[in-house]
Amino acid sequence: MDFELKGLYVITDKKLIPRDRFVSTVEKAIKGGANIVQLREKDTPHEEICRIGKSVLQLTKDYGIPLIVNDSPELAKEIGTDGVHLGEYDESIEHARSVLGAEAIIGVSCYGQIERGINAEQGGADYVVFGTPYYTPTKPDRAPTSFDVVKEAKRLITTIPIFAIGGITAQNAGVVLETGVDGIAVVTSVFGSPDPEASARELTSIIRDRSG
Repeated sequence: MDFELKGLYVITDKKLIPRDRFVSTVEKAIKGGANIVQLREKDTPHEEICRIGKSVLQLTKDYGIPLIVNDSPELAKEIGTDGVHLGEYDESIEHARSVLGAEAIIGVSCYGQIERGINAEQGGADYVVFGTPYYTPTKPDRAPTSFDVVKEAKRLITTIPIFAIGGITAQNAGVVLETGVDGIAVVTSVFGSPDPEASARELTSIIRDRSG
């Protein structure tokens, strides 16, 4: 299945989503307009990640959107997800492609490093993610990335989508989208909300308004 990689990209956080409502909470985000989900389960036992992942995968299949797993191509293959997202210290794009095949979605975190984004594009990534200047509680030590860097990345990286991440809320999403990014990735502003569906819908509405 070909997926449209743009819009609202939501990333799970076990500290924000109760285990007994994990799948239903992710579904609320999807109902609100999220069209990509990343399962990000740091420090969770392997068996538990697989169990949760397969439950969420069934959900994303029902809605026709992709599920991405953070960090591990091998875990992505075991669960059967649509792809993997790679950070600075994860395996290479080449390795991920060898494990997951030509059709898998491979995303790459670029932080504020334009060269990393260009290399990812040339190396066969399907999308890249750049940071913002905003503080984010999920990565409090993250170095801020100026919008000028994001704009330059958008100018130089032309064949794959670019997402912005880091402290994005309904209050600043419009400014982020003015950089020209294809979408925004969020954790807290949806899954830390008392109403994930309403929060996702508000962000989706802002994205649609900006994309014309």
